[in-house]
Amino acid sequence: MSSEEEYDHIVVGAGSAGCVMAARLSEDPATRVLLLEAGPPDTSPWIHLPIGYGKTMWDPAVNWCFHTEPDPGMNGRRIYWPRGKTLGGSSSINGLIYIRGQREDFDAWAARGNPGWGYDDVLPYFRRSECNQRGADAWHGGAGPLRVSDIGAKHELIEAFIEGAAQCGVPRTDDFNGARQEGAGYYQLTTSRGLRWSAARAYLRPARRRPNLTVHTHAMAGAVLLAGRRARGVRYRLGGRGASAGRGGHLGHLGALGDEREARCRGEVVLCAGAIQSPQLLQLSGLGPAALLRDKGIELVHELPGVGENLQDHLQLRVILECSKPITTNDQLRSWWGQARIGLQWLLARRGPLAVGINQGGCFMRALPESSRPDIQFHVATLSADMAGGEVHPFSGFTMSVCQLRPSSRGHVRIKSADVNEPPAMVPNYLSTELDRRTAVAAVKAARAIAAAPALAPYVRREVKPGPAATDDAALLEFCRDQGATIFHPSGTCAMGPEPAAGAVVDARLRVHGVSGLRVVDCSVMPTLVSGNTHAAVVMMAEKAAEMMREDAR
Repeated sequence: MSSEEEYDHIVVGAGSAGCVMAARLSEDPATRVLLLEAGPPDTSPWIHLPIGYGKTMWDPAVNWCFHTEPDPGMNGRRIYWPRGKTLGGSSSINGLIYIRGQREDFDAWAARGNPGWGYDDVLPYFRRSECNQRGADAWHGGAGPLRVSDIGAKHELIEAFIEGAAQCGVPRTDDFNGARQEGAGYYQLTTSRGLRWSAARAYLRPARRRPNLTVHTHAMAGAVLLAGRRARGVRYRLGGRGASAGRGGHLGHLGALGDEREARCRGEVVLCAGAIQSPQLLQLSGLGPAALLRDKGIELVHELPGVGENLQDHLQLRVILECSKPITTNDQLRSWWGQARIGLQWLLARRGPLAVGINQGGCFMRALPESSRPDIQFHVATLSADMAGGEVHPFSGFTMSVCQLRPSSRGHVRIKSADVNEPPAMVPNYLSTELDRRTAVAAVKAARAIAAAPALAPYVRREVKPGPAATDDAALLEFCRDQGATIFHPSGTCAMGPEPAAGAVVDARLRVHGVSGLRVVDCSVMPTLVSGNTHAAVVMMAEKAAEMMREDAR
């Protein structure tokens, strides 16, 4: 083993968390850090152009292109789960929306036996990470690495939606991340001057100038190296092409990619591979449910029944409407002049659809009468397509996508074999509880109510989906089963908590229970899903985790 293969810390996965961890840990010039990323560098121009989300959504070069197992709650459909596979991870292919969640989300984490994770505890880390265009205040940071910007121009349709929501009792807001989340308004985006500001752009690019940080792309981790119950390194394969996945999510064989290597670690191994692949790596390393590992021929090192369990996701229900006026992005994309105008808007002013991405407006509101705080979220796009990132419809269309914020359904992620090349079984169990079914139907009804409000109704020529035939709750639920899809927030599969017997995988300092020198930092450690998009919360968690590691080392 050469000296180049020994480090103080090894970070697996260069996504929203991994980029932050590598950057913060390498701030100490005496600390040698290795960052492993299975995908390629983030050089694709579609990554950096906000509207490129529609391209990277299906690109196996930068996207794992996973699919779930057939889900009974979705009438047996396999749901497409895109996940980032490049520097920046999913922050390089996501919808760019900056949302933190609700105060109660984090206070609930603390109440579950995770001290230090209440809202007042985590707010300083949100502020530390953020460089908000509006400047610093009690809620926001003005000098952090992650740039957050307003949408430059107002859109007639979004204005009508916001006013329609107000007519339904949801007040207008200019800040979903301030004192109160509830309201309708424009999202802020992780962009700067019309370009995506991913975790790789924000944290990793400045850090790569440091001689003590080594970054390997096309580096597929296979397992954590354990000496007893201590993590001592990572086994990985470094190759020139990286591991590719087709739309079925099955990877090319890694044997053609290069030599297998081992990187040794004097300090800690940090898994930042996400809610699908962090539990997969733990299970492949002998950490997880004993019966599962025995069945797959993997030697049990330490039994942790919660590894891969507690899977949660936001289910997206897309209400599609035909617009009565030719003012949608569909209209602009249908003609060469419209496309040229979009291009000129971006080139000359860094504005327009190319600079915004897909969703401009949103709303957080209460759909169920018993809810004391928002339980659904809208993403409103001035375009329409059969699926997120798909080809736009030939008519003037717009989309009100709505999701339940705190689903009670739970699924799991479990390896299918001892081969890292084979994606694990992803079983979300969408709509498996009565609460989730009730909320889904109420969410679609809320979208219909806003569409029928006096401010928005003049813009609606017809409802394309669910359509006028869906008149009762049973028909609306069937629409949700037939058309529902992920909104890209799988979480919870290495849950934080004090009791491994109760399903916890990591403690409140994100250390894997029963194993020293090993932490997990990504969406998988969320015990419950945050009420909103997940990227901002993961960046916050990584900022906090890096500080905890420095404290523990001292």
